[in-house]
Amino acid sequence: MEILHFTINLNKYGELKQQEEAERKVFRNFTIFFCIGTIILYSVILYFNYNLNKKFENRRNFLAEVRKEINKYQTSGDYLSARDLERLASTVTDRVFWTRKLVALSESIDDKIAVTHFGYKNNVLSLYGITEVSQSDNEFDLIDAFIKKLKDNKDISVDFPEIKFVRSTRDREKETDILRFQVDAMGEKSTRGRRGGR
Repeated sequence: MEILHFTINLNKYGELKQQEEAERKVFRNFTIFFCIGTIILYSVILYFNYNLNKKFENRRNFLAEVRKEINKYQTSGDYLSARDLERLASTVTDRVFWTRKLVALSESIDDKIAVTHFGYKNNVLSLYGITEVSQSDNEFDLIDAFIKKLKDNKDISVDFPEIKFVRSTRDREKETDILRFQVDAMGEKSTRGRRGGR
C-alpha cells in the first residue's frame, strides 16, 4: 500500500500579505502621482487663464482710452473725418505748382504770340492768345510751333501730357490781320476721362 504525502506551505499567508501590501503600495503611489499631476495641470490652467484675463483687461483699457481720445478730438474741433482726409490727399496728389508752370509758359511764348488770358477748370488749362499774321503766313504753323514748345517744356508737359489746338478766328484791326486762338492743355484725369468716353 502506497503512503500519500501532503506538502503544507506554512508561509502562504505571509506571501499573500506581502502581495497585498505591494498592491497597496502601487495603488498609493499611483494615487499620489495622479493627485500631483492633477494639481500641476490645474495650476497651469489657472496660470494661462490669469494671463488671458490680464491681456483681455489690458486690451479693454486700451480700447477705452482710444474711444476717449476719439471723443476728445471730435468735441475739440481738431478731429479729421474720412472726408477731410480724402480732401487732403486729393490736395496733395492733384495740386499743380503754378509758379513753375507760369515761368515755363513765359519761356514758351515768343515775340510773335501773346497770351491774353487763360483759365483752369476740370484739370484743363485753356490758353487764349493772339498773333499778328500776314497774307503769306500760314496761321497753323505759328500755333503748331507754340504747341510744340509747350510739349517740349517738361514743367508743363509733366502735369499736362496732352496739348491740342481748339479753335481760332481771324480778325482785322487797323489794317492788321490778327489771329485769335485757343489751345487746351489737359491733365491726366481729363485725358483719361475723354479717352474713356469715346
